[in-house]
Amino acid sequence: MFYSGAQRHSASSKQEVRKTVCVYDCRYANAEAERWLETSGLDYNGFLRVLYKEFAIRPHEAFVLVTTDRTVLDFDKFEELENGSTLYLLQQENQALSVATKERINFIPHYDTLIKSGTYEYYASEGQNSLPYALAELIDNSLSATAKNTGLRTIEIQMLFDETLGKPAVIVLDNGCGMTSKQLSNWAVYRLSKFSRENSKFASKQEPYVRPDPVPRSLNSDISYFGVGGKQAVFYIGDSTRMISKPVGSPDVHELVLSKEAFERKEKNKEDVYSGTIRNRKPGDSSHVKKDDEHFLHALIAEECGKESFTAVVITGVLPEHIAFLKQDYKVWTRQLAHIYHYYIHGVNGNNRKSNSADDLLKIDIQITLREKPSVCPRVMSLREVDDDMETLFINAAVDTFEFKATTGDGGTVEGLIRYHPFLYDKETYPKDPNAMQASQEEEEDDTNEPRVQDQARGKRPIFVCFWNGRLIPYTTVSEFDWCTWNKGLKIPAECYSRISGVLFADDRFKVSTNKLTFMELELKLKNKDATHFTRVVNGQKQRGIINKEFAQWLQSCHDKYDKQIKFLGYKGTVIRPDVPKKMQHSWAVFSSIEWDGKIYRAGQLMKSVKTQRLLYGKVVHFLLHGDHKRDVYATGGQVEVCLEPRAFYDMTKIIPISKIDQNATDEAIQKNIDIDFAKLPDKLRVDWPEGNPWPQNAVRPSGTQFGPLKIEILNRREESIARMPSVGQGSGKKLCIEFKIVQHVGPKQDRDIVSYIAQQPTKWGFWFKKIGTLTHLGKYTMTLKTAISETNDNVFGGRALPSYELHFTIKEGNAESFVISELSSTLQVGVPFDIPLLMKDAHDHPTMPPPNLEPVLKCSDLDLCYEKVDSSGTLFTIRSVKLRGKVLNYQRSKPYELKVTLPGLKKDTQSVSIVLLPGKPHSLHVTPGDSPITVENGNTALFDIEIHDEAGNITANPKQTVRCQVQGLPSVAIDCSTSGAGQLATKPINLKLIKGEAQKLKVQFDMHNHKNVATVVRELKVLPSTRVSLMDVYSESDENLFLRNKEKIEWQAGDLLENLFYRLYDEAGREVPLSPEIASKIKVNWTGDVNLEDLAQGKLPDIQVPIQVDDEHFYQVSYQDQSVSVSFTIVPRPDEPTRLKAILPQNSVKLGETLPENICLQLVDQYDNVTSALTSTSVNHMSVEAEGLNKSAVTFTFQESSSSVLVSGVQFLSGTPGSREMCFTYMNYVVRVLLKVAPGVPAQLKLLSEPEQPLQVLNGRGIATPFVVQLCDKWGNPSPDQRVVVELKSSPPTLKVTTDVTSQPVNSESKASFTVTGVNGPKGYYQLQFVASFIMKPIYGPLVNLTVIPDPNKPVSLSVEYDTRAKCPAGGKFPVFSVTVVSDEGSPMTTFNPAAVSMFLWPGLPAGNTPPPTATELRCSRPMGNEKNDCFHFRDKEIPENVGKQTIQFSLRTDKTNFLFSNQITIDVVANQPVKLGPDSQPPTPAVSLSEDIASRTLVENMTLRIMDVYGNPTGQDLGGKVKVSIKNQSGDDTNRPVFEGRTNSCQFSLVEGKARITRLAVMENSPGEDGSSYILVFTPEVSMVSAPLAPFELPFFFYNDWENQQKVSELARRKNELTTAISAYKQAFSECSELLQLLTTSHLEASIKEDEQRKALIQRNVKVTQHFPDIDRLIAEKKAEANRIARLIRRVCSIQDDFQGQQDVLGMVGHLAFVQDDAAAWVISWHIRGDMDCVVTKTTAAAKRIYDNTQGRQQVMALDSVYVAPGKRSLPHMKGDRMLFEPTGNPVYARDLLIYTQDQESCDTVFKNLVRDTILIDDLDSANRYRRAVVQNKMPCPTILTRQGDRVSALGKFGGLQNKAPPINTLKVFGAPPPQEYYTVTKDTELLIQYRSALEKKVKAEKDRENHLKDMRSPEMLKNQQELEEKEKQLEDIERQRVSTPVRPVKRGLRHAAEPSGILTKRAKQGST
Repeated sequence: MFYSGAQRHSASSKQEVRKTVCVYDCRYANAEAERWLETSGLDYNGFLRVLYKEFAIRPHEAFVLVTTDRTVLDFDKFEELENGSTLYLLQQENQALSVATKERINFIPHYDTLIKSGTYEYYASEGQNSLPYALAELIDNSLSATAKNTGLRTIEIQMLFDETLGKPAVIVLDNGCGMTSKQLSNWAVYRLSKFSRENSKFASKQEPYVRPDPVPRSLNSDISYFGVGGKQAVFYIGDSTRMISKPVGSPDVHELVLSKEAFERKEKNKEDVYSGTIRNRKPGDSSHVKKDDEHFLHALIAEECGKESFTAVVITGVLPEHIAFLKQDYKVWTRQLAHIYHYYIHGVNGNNRKSNSADDLLKIDIQITLREKPSVCPRVMSLREVDDDMETLFINAAVDTFEFKATTGDGGTVEGLIRYHPFLYDKETYPKDPNAMQASQEEEEDDTNEPRVQDQARGKRPIFVCFWNGRLIPYTTVSEFDWCTWNKGLKIPAECYSRISGVLFADDRFKVSTNKLTFMELELKLKNKDATHFTRVVNGQKQRGIINKEFAQWLQSCHDKYDKQIKFLGYKGTVIRPDVPKKMQHSWAVFSSIEWDGKIYRAGQLMKSVKTQRLLYGKVVHFLLHGDHKRDVYATGGQVEVCLEPRAFYDMTKIIPISKIDQNATDEAIQKNIDIDFAKLPDKLRVDWPEGNPWPQNAVRPSGTQFGPLKIEILNRREESIARMPSVGQGSGKKLCIEFKIVQHVGPKQDRDIVSYIAQQPTKWGFWFKKIGTLTHLGKYTMTLKTAISETNDNVFGGRALPSYELHFTIKEGNAESFVISELSSTLQVGVPFDIPLLMKDAHDHPTMPPPNLEPVLKCSDLDLCYEKVDSSGTLFTIRSVKLRGKVLNYQRSKPYELKVTLPGLKKDTQSVSIVLLPGKPHSLHVTPGDSPITVENGNTALFDIEIHDEAGNITANPKQTVRCQVQGLPSVAIDCSTSGAGQLATKPINLKLIKGEAQKLKVQFDMHNHKNVATVVRELKVLPSTRVSLMDVYSESDENLFLRNKEKIEWQAGDLLENLFYRLYDEAGREVPLSPEIASKIKVNWTGDVNLEDLAQGKLPDIQVPIQVDDEHFYQVSYQDQSVSVSFTIVPRPDEPTRLKAILPQNSVKLGETLPENICLQLVDQYDNVTSALTSTSVNHMSVEAEGLNKSAVTFTFQESSSSVLVSGVQFLSGTPGSREMCFTYMNYVVRVLLKVAPGVPAQLKLLSEPEQPLQVLNGRGIATPFVVQLCDKWGNPSPDQRVVVELKSSPPTLKVTTDVTSQPVNSESKASFTVTGVNGPKGYYQLQFVASFIMKPIYGPLVNLTVIPDPNKPVSLSVEYDTRAKCPAGGKFPVFSVTVVSDEGSPMTTFNPAAVSMFLWPGLPAGNTPPPTATELRCSRPMGNEKNDCFHFRDKEIPENVGKQTIQFSLRTDKTNFLFSNQITIDVVANQPVKLGPDSQPPTPAVSLSEDIASRTLVENMTLRIMDVYGNPTGQDLGGKVKVSIKNQSGDDTNRPVFEGRTNSCQFSLVEGKARITRLAVMENSPGEDGSSYILVFTPEVSMVSAPLAPFELPFFFYNDWENQQKVSELARRKNELTTAISAYKQAFSECSELLQLLTTSHLEASIKEDEQRKALIQRNVKVTQHFPDIDRLIAEKKAEANRIARLIRRVCSIQDDFQGQQDVLGMVGHLAFVQDDAAAWVISWHIRGDMDCVVTKTTAAAKRIYDNTQGRQQVMALDSVYVAPGKRSLPHMKGDRMLFEPTGNPVYARDLLIYTQDQESCDTVFKNLVRDTILIDDLDSANRYRRAVVQNKMPCPTILTRQGDRVSALGKFGGLQNKAPPINTLKVFGAPPPQEYYTVTKDTELLIQYRSALEKKVKAEKDRENHLKDMRSPEMLKNQQELEEKEKQLEDIERQRVSTPVRPVKRGLRHAAEPSGILTKRAKQGST
């Protein structure tokens, strides 16, 4: 049966692959060898039958069939069994193997071997021995294997090089999870990584790779990765490996041997190289180990018993060079392994020997055992014991750390750590690599070389070493990041950046090479600024801040706190030094002072050297530091240039290292050594006058006096005469000489050498100089005697001037012997006085004083000459007020004269000078003609000739010679005679009013107002009458009574003609002037321009036409010669006879029912419409009026006598429609008709013209789209457009708040008012809207509108905040979690808001107002955690402020761009944190005390309160008590000479009550010990027993001085320093904030520019051309919007169903609005087919559907999508089966739902219409539909409903025909709308992009403007002033520091014994330094 069945099965599958399995029968101890059974074509039952037969298994025998992994076979497992698998036949599942078995495996290389084999060369060791990295690969596997151990994880590396144990071997043993035979088989496959391994033989038991959860430092042990390292490592170390492993839960041990020998043998025998066997055995069974050289394996296998699991890697055939390295460099490779696994061994904080805390979370112990010889004890160590690996050195050499985290764009995370290694005095503490080669020999220091600084920090080495998943990647380092790199803009010293080391911990998202030696792209990713974000981490929390600023602040803090360097101060410049090797010559910075070990050394300060060949004494010239430094800088060393003293001995400088300065030498000791040598130097000169004629200092001698002779001697300080310099060392000193020089001082800075000699060799009696007689020049002189070095003639030696002598004297002038005439003008004037100055001279031509009683003699030909007096001033003799008189030529010609001056008594007594004499000043006027009187005709001018004479009668011309002529009664005239002295003058025309034609006389005066000395000239002028016209008469020739007087008014009949007017003319004498054409041409009239000259020549004027209107008075004028003579008059018209009746309406309209408010006026007028006086009081009896609808009974006529008119009153219309009415007035034969507009009546009612459809339902907070239009009407129903009427909309009851576009408004010109309700707010319910008009304070009530308010689930109305109100809020801690819920109008939580819209505001103080203040801190919400509700926004881990007190919290929600919703304000009480220290209420100033008797000068602290505080300085511990112990310590640590308190105590105590201690006074003892000028520290130590940890003491430094003056000075300096420090800190903070803001603005501007550029490029791609001009963009947007509106207004099909529910929460909308249909016919039939569902409202949730159902009382049908199921996927049409067509259809069949175009949520809409339309098909016509249905049914398939484009329906049941299956006309249906054309979407998208571009451009412009404004502010005068003030204050602070350091102190230490000595006993003097 079995075989036949098997054969039949095989016959049906001839092509199946042959499959066999190997079965071991292990049921009994005498098990048989393996048997191979074929399983091809068999199922599990068939295989069991074969098994029963093959192994003779009894029918009822119990057995199990398992794999080598002890997996029991069943039907499913058997099907998954692979060909060649090995099986065990056992009695039970956990039965131990009776014999060892073999399992054949194939380890064909994974395909990765081919594609990645050439990527990397595994061991590119960069000059290092790579063996430790090979061992690391095996340790990696062990770490991964032990990752899930709950106890200690042990990894042991055994180096067995003891020949007695066998051949050399390396064993790596761990207690990990072990490997099954499948996993061991996978291990053998090269490049089979963990991601592609199958760790089980059955797919059902496969466990996919799961990435470990994130842990600190990525210490997840997930470092066995690629399937490469283990194989490469073992074959790099040796040539054979034995893998022995026992998995957890298995009783079997699996063993696999791979060797180079076996591979070569298989290749030679042409066997499958990549095949082998796994030996499966019981633990401890080493029977298979036969070779003697593997004897050690017996002991290894024997240890297997009792182990739950393990893995051992046994490597043999170890290469000799590896053995040598492992033996000889044991410390090297163990140190390297300790570095690689540092953090796995020591934990996340590393091997920090300073910390007592141990991190035992990993519990990893890596043991190393090295066995060499039997006689040598094995070397055993744990990698934990290595204390000199680089990470340990770095950790323990660091004083502070800076942690950060980097996040890349692909989710990768890198933890980073930077450590600071300070400089300590003279060496760097940056650790040195123990593996680095040491220098063979250090250079020996000498006087000229700077001592070598140990360990020059990091140098050019990279900062960061890199770890991957917690283990070191040795060949990858990262040099730096831009934020931790030094640049010139930083104030931090550059060397600080070389004192940092760092480490990066990357997770497995960063790829490494398969050998784990290098990262693939770590540095590239981290330096990608666009994708990588760096954040500082403090106490495990990310900090908000800028990483570069945070790092710079940290580094500066480290530098300030920990570096102990030399500080170079006062940069002076940069020099080049030729005295050093060439590579060091450039860039030596020069400084004026240094600060070293707390002391300041300055240029000019005395110093002494130490450790030099000879001791050097001198002054500091300056300090030198190699490098490019421009400001104060810290450095590790430098050099000092010293000027050796006394310079007279050395005259040289010496450069020595700064470390050679003797810090203990005192100025007194140095100066004493210098002074001894100074006494031997030349000190002064002795000057003698051998001839006894000495010149005293400042002597005055006449010109030509002789000087000398002189004798000179050189004396030293001992008054000894010397001629040589003192000698230094052996030999004689340098010779001296004397320089003699006389210098004349010719100017302030100009001298002239007169005499200069040098006396080289002194005689027996000294140095001599002969007489000098050449001193003739006047002035000050200096005679100089200078000592000089003979060889060089230098007057300075060693920087000190040699002795000299100066004599100052003056040479003055001699007696007068001659004179010269000086400064005399060559041109003089007659009679004008002048002076003659004479300069007196001596014999050497020097100016000198004149002799007394000089009488000068003056002579000049042809002229009279005289003078008034003489005087003298200094060397000048002056003849005063000399005058010359006589006739001379005029001003245009001149004649020279010779003037002689004689001074009797002088050797040269006469001098002459040539002069020119001109006319003098004006003296008199000469006017012609001289007749009196002078006649002139009236109207003409008078002429006069003028001349101006001087006192000698000469015509003279001078400036301002103006002659004025004044004619009586006329304006004056003038003539300027300044240039010629003469001229002709004409008066103004004389026009007088002559009476009776008689002549008149006038007085004429001539004068010169600028020359009062010139007399006035008077003349008489007679004016005669003229013949010109002066009078005119106008008269009528036809009317004798008509004579027109000037300015007369006459009456004349309107419209008449005034004729026959004539004129006459008269002259000044009253004579009539005969008329002529010439005279007529000068006659003008103003009433016409058309005149007849002939008539005018006869005296006749043009006729005058009188005006036709009586009130039109006209002015008329006749004039002669431009109105000089004229006659004017006015004509007043009077009315004519009446011709018609005229009616005047006061207004042209009147309202119905109202009386015309004013009267109608009736008048009788003439032909020109002038009112006549024809009407009388009786005329009213003959008047009547007629009009339609006129109330005649109310009309009255009243006569108005003042205006001769009749007034009509009482006009009123009581019926008819509004419009024009004709009124007819009759009087006798006169009739007049007028039109009067009748307007609607007074407003009386309101009508509602337009309103929304009823019933009206509105969502709370929403508006009503349809506006309400009301119309105002009168009581007759006529529209009444009275715009005084104001209409308003009111709600009832008033709990409903209605918001409209306008609150109230008047009606428009059409009497209408429109109201658009924009918002309705109120509780759910029914309300009424009423329109009310107000007219003259009276209401007009309109219609009522009913509406229902429905709660809006999408409207946020409040914020609900939940938190633990019982939680305490300690300062600096974390707030409890705040959960904020957005509550909607209907009371449900809302989840639609972005978390970025919710903010938390925090500010100090109590709540104030309804919104946060501008100074409040804004915090963002946190990401939700897995166990938190998603309907809340959570704020967790928010930091509590550091100050105690009330804090207010308020939450806000940004509902849109401008509106915010605020929560209630929450008051939080911030309490103090845990007590950690003792501190004062306010920091006291630094005290300074002295040894004064006054207690105030010895007081350290007065009235100070100390409190227990938390870490932030908040008072706490009010329940604590104890005491405060006060002591004094020395800052240097030397406690041997400290001051003591009063009572000679070293300490004192104060009570600590309720957390505070009051110290009233604390003072030092009088005459207390202490070092003068030293700084000490007061230590206030709290002793409190109730705290868990000791409290930090409060320390207060103070200064100690011996004298009161220093104390006061230092106290004042300390006070000023505190003030300046505070001010400087404020300035720097302000500047720092400005710089930060500038950086933020720059970043904002850059981001805005990039965004603008992207938007612009997007528009350009769409062919939209834009500019950066806002008006152009606005115009383009308007055009696009207009175009979109035009397209949208195009006629297209729309869905007419009103959707009042669109936009509500969880509401999709009505079915009819969810889709468009392009084709009209399709829209018609589909809408008809689902017409019952078109108005159904689709919701996303059943709750939303129920809400609508309740709000509409069940009237609205709804459908909830969460209760609808449709089959997923898209079904093909019935005529299609797969890709095959069952039949050829006609009529273009298509699923009806495929024609729907969804307007919103695609997925939800697809579900809706799959549910409603189902599989309904649309076909062209009914015949095609029936054929299609028939063909589908013939293919034995159901056919869905079919619709036709003709309006027919074939149901799924096959029915068609009848009204129920025929669609009605489209205009009777509610149909789907048609989509807008594609052009609409294109234009809309363009508009969207344009608006976005405008916004981006606006942000860019604003950002640029903000940045420019900020830059302007930063460069403003105020900021510059602040900068200057900061620099000044810093200089002041530096000055104070210098003053504090330079405060003189006595180098005397006071011990305690001094306090007991009497004041008269002198203290012991300090020991003097050797000289």
